[in-house]
Amino acid sequence: MVEAVQGAGVVVTGAGGGIGAALARRFAAEGARVVVNDLDADRAEAVADEIGAVAVPGDASAVVGAARDALGGTVDIYCANAGVGSGGSEAAGEDVWAQAWDVNVMAHVRAAEALIPGWLERGGGRFVSTVSAAGLLTMIGAAPYSVTKHGAYAFAEWLSLTYRHRGIKVHAICPQGVRTDMLAATGSAGDLVLQPTAIEPDAVAEALMEGIAQERFLILPHPEVAGYYQARAAEPDRWLTTMNHIQQKWEAGE
Repeated sequence: MVEAVQGAGVVVTGAGGGIGAALARRFAAEGARVVVNDLDADRAEAVADEIGAVAVPGDASAVVGAARDALGGTVDIYCANAGVGSGGSEAAGEDVWAQAWDVNVMAHVRAAEALIPGWLERGGGRFVSTVSAAGLLTMIGAAPYSVTKHGAYAFAEWLSLTYRHRGIKVHAICPQGVRTDMLAATGSAGDLVLQPTAIEPDAVAEALMEGIAQERFLILPHPEVAGYYQARAAEPDRWLTTMNHIQQKWEAGE
């Protein structure tokens, strides 16, 4: 059992399925009091009923107040997990870009704005951001997703460096392919890049628990991502050339 999780009041957004549901189940198994949030009320209720949690359906951007009430006044751990896997290029519509920014970045900002003052007053809190390896690297065929996941990672990083000396812990989860509906929706690009090493959502939850126990900021359910991230930083042109070769392979339908 992870001591920091036992008895904690936890909110997981986008928890009607996939990674979010796996996180909610694991937090409940660790002895936390869990709020399950999802836009789909029926899915949120189903997961909550399964694990003995409370469902608070609705927009993740506005869930903090209701979730806090459901937990008796205090949120100890907030998992900003809800996300959209927007594909497309620079030519994706303005509405696609706007939704990606709103869900993948601004929902995290709004949650932090609602939570940070109380956490500073009490001297502690924990913010968990489900980012994606795309936030450290990139993803072919998905400009809105890649760009906004970079933003989500940058915001989590900023929260950590700004507030860690005041008791606020931040974790950024950056998996590659995870067997969820979002992965299925990536089509041929996901088949080429993500499916070969895809893991189950439970493996992401396990990686997060290990990261919380070790107080690590960066959570890598696919450990090999660390090497890719180092290569990207050390030799960006070589890394971009390699990624361009993958892009060409995808365009050729190989």
